[in-house]
Amino acid sequence: MGRLANKVAVVTGASKGIGAAIAKDLAKEGATVVVNYASSREGAEKVVNDITKAGGKAVAIGARVENKDDVTKLFADVKQQFGRVDVLVNNAGIYGFAPIEAVTAEDFQKQYGTNVLGLLQVTQAAVPLFPAEGGSIVNISSVVRTGLANATIYAGTKGAVDTITFSLAKELAPKKIRVNAVNPGLVATEGTADFLGTDIEKDVVAKTPLGRIGQPEDIAPTVTFFASDDARWVTGETLLVSGGVLNV
Repeated sequence: MGRLANKVAVVTGASKGIGAAIAKDLAKEGATVVVNYASSREGAEKVVNDITKAGGKAVAIGARVENKDDVTKLFADVKQQFGRVDVLVNNAGIYGFAPIEAVTAEDFQKQYGTNVLGLLQVTQAAVPLFPAEGGSIVNISSVVRTGLANATIYAGTKGAVDTITFSLAKELAPKKIRVNAVNPGLVATEGTADFLGTDIEKDVVAKTPLGRIGQPEDIAPTVTFFASDDARWVTGETLLVSGGVLNV
């Protein structure tokens, strides 16, 4: 029996990349996984099919985390189908890079709307569905939280994610809900494809003690650890999963 047997896990932004790997790893440990997606229903259904073929349980439910009505409906569906949430992974996120002179209010609103407001709205809707024995929330942050040239908005959102993690860990502790963050380095996904094979990748690899960029499967097991009772005495932590990169 897996570490997450009989648990219900919701993973936002799980139709591809890191989110998909997380969904599969949670399912492998026995969780029933809600594979949330914003636009790629096909991608989410493929993740569900991969999970069910491997003997796991999963459903795909669409919702844009920045849209309050979508989030409300998402968790109404979760409540109707499963009655509770034991694990929430706030993975949905977007990024954009631009020099300060090119930063716009639209850029700010788009990235903060998904990466920060979306995380808050999803957490707000999920908390009432956690059982009395509590559970786990895992936020996906980034090593970029320390700052990166031309990434003022994105780095700001991830710095906010870390700070929110610390705050929620204290706020939700009386409900026995643990809150932690995983901070990946550069990971090879559909979203980072433009960086692969470029000087950006070479620069990151040169800074990485373990000598390579990450794969989604490098990130997922750490999320599963935080989600499981193995981390029962861990809350308010941010963990770099970056091959040894401390900052970029």
